[in-house]
Amino acid sequence: MVQAIRFEKTGGPEVLIWQQIGVDKPGPGQARVKHKAVGLNFIDTYQRNGLYAVPLPSGLGGEGCGIVEEVGAGVTDLKPGDRVAYAGGPLGAYSEERIMPADRLVPVPDGISDHEAAAMMLKGMTAWYLIRRTHVVKPGETILIHAAAGGVGMIVCQWAKHLGATVIGTVGSADKAALAKQHGCDYPILYRSEDFAARVNEITNGKKLPVVYDSVGKDTFFKSLDCLAPRGLMALFGQSSGAVPPVDLGILAGKGSLYVTRPTLGNYTATREELLGAANDLFSVVESGAVKIMVNQTYALRDAAQAHRDLEGRKTTGQTVFTV
Repeated sequence: MVQAIRFEKTGGPEVLIWQQIGVDKPGPGQARVKHKAVGLNFIDTYQRNGLYAVPLPSGLGGEGCGIVEEVGAGVTDLKPGDRVAYAGGPLGAYSEERIMPADRLVPVPDGISDHEAAAMMLKGMTAWYLIRRTHVVKPGETILIHAAAGGVGMIVCQWAKHLGATVIGTVGSADKAALAKQHGCDYPILYRSEDFAARVNEITNGKKLPVVYDSVGKDTFFKSLDCLAPRGLMALFGQSSGAVPPVDLGILAGKGSLYVTRPTLGNYTATREELLGAANDLFSVVESGAVKIMVNQTYALRDAAQAHRDLEGRKTTGQTVFTV
């Protein structure tokens, strides 16, 4: 038996329960992983509160780093003792040990720590698909990333800056503005006191932007459209402020034949080849020093409820991991 966080009903952080669970031997194509660190992501709160429905009762968490304990039949590219990380797959990362599909596990280079690996996989590969696939950021472009001091935001800022882009980012406080600026954001905008669409127009001398990366949703969506140049792309990859209400698609024509996409990591790493490509690109840019993974908060796994409160209360910056 091992300890894990489970929940039997949706709701606030108080529904998260620390309890004993059984972990089976790995079946064909599976591996048993003993966690060293587990990542916290905003999607975890969506699943906990019911915004994203999951069958109940359920485990939680989709990102972690650990050691392979045992492999099932047919697994040839992993062995006991291998250090691996993952993002995605079945829920259940909030646990001391778990069973995972072996083809979702990625070998971790020696130059990446357990905490970095647990913190970077989902957020880092999200940043990867946003700026290397959804809209390929080019030298000389100017982009906007919302929540620039958050987990994905800080990685996007650094990576896009490394690619030669000018980065505009929205943040909620002066401290977060300073943090974002330290990590590649050229123009942090305090969205609570500044009109970010007006500032984008000012910064770009009226040319506006080829792309906006928006994880906030309801509170920023329509003003984000106002930041786009004709034929620009809105990449809506989250909704921390709530779901975007129904949209009359005719407004996209009126604002310049705009494009809107709602991407997810799973659709960019669906095959083993895509997953390894994404992870290797991420590991390379981190090992080069161009992108630094800032693990700014750690919690014991049993304290997951408090970590959720702090994340939803916008009290965190950069990445957060659970120690196991």
